[in-house]
Amino acid sequence: MELKNSVALITGAAARVGKATALALAAKGAAIAFTYLNDAEPWRDTLADIEAAGAAVLALPLDVRQPGQPQAVVQQVIERFGRIDLLVNNASVWLRAPFLEISAEQWQMALDINLTGPFLCAQAVAPHMLAQKAGVIINITDLSAYQTWPEYAHHSASKAGLVALTRVLAAELAPHVRVNAIAPGTVLLPDNAPPEKERWAVGNSLLKRVGSPEDVAKTIIFLTEMDFATGAVYFMDGGRALV
Repeated sequence: MELKNSVALITGAAARVGKATALALAAKGAAIAFTYLNDAEPWRDTLADIEAAGAAVLALPLDVRQPGQPQAVVQQVIERFGRIDLLVNNASVWLRAPFLEISAEQWQMALDINLTGPFLCAQAVAPHMLAQKAGVIINITDLSAYQTWPEYAHHSASKAGLVALTRVLAAELAPHVRVNAIAPGTVLLPDNAPPEKERWAVGNSLLKRVGSPEDVAKTIIFLTEMDFATGAVYFMDGGRALV
């Protein structure tokens, strides 16, 4: 799919990987619609940066846990731009707790945001993509869907479910809508990460370095433009899955 003059919707794009993706797609000539959770996020800065890049942009609040909100967001994007060519399901939550201490509420939050949210967004966007006989959906999972991460049972289950959802949607929405996923490794450390965290990340990478949000953004561009890719999970992890 040609990105120039396309319309991309990116969830959870006020900062980090989502913002890098929005800016990379804007640089390729796409109009950008992105969502943020609330005003505590720096979405206005992201909006200004996308505008400075010369792209048309729309920023909308979205809580993917609320069933009616993805449909409303998609409708607003259609009203503004007339179409949606690319959906990037990036909004996510990262929860950690020992298995015996995970509450029902924490379990449900992980599933609601990391799995049900992408389901609702894809379900809202797919009819429009099918009607225009073209579209791409990219889900952001991670290595916990494939590796055993103690203390991340709820997170891992939600991300593994997202991989399964990716494959089913690829089969069900073909041939006009392509659906893929990306499993990043460590691409951005928290600002307050201790030095030992970076040493661990570097040590668990075959390339001996931490990645960047831009690495994920480049992969999103590749999967959007590569018209023969669907139903796959692309590891962007510096080889961490092999360590």
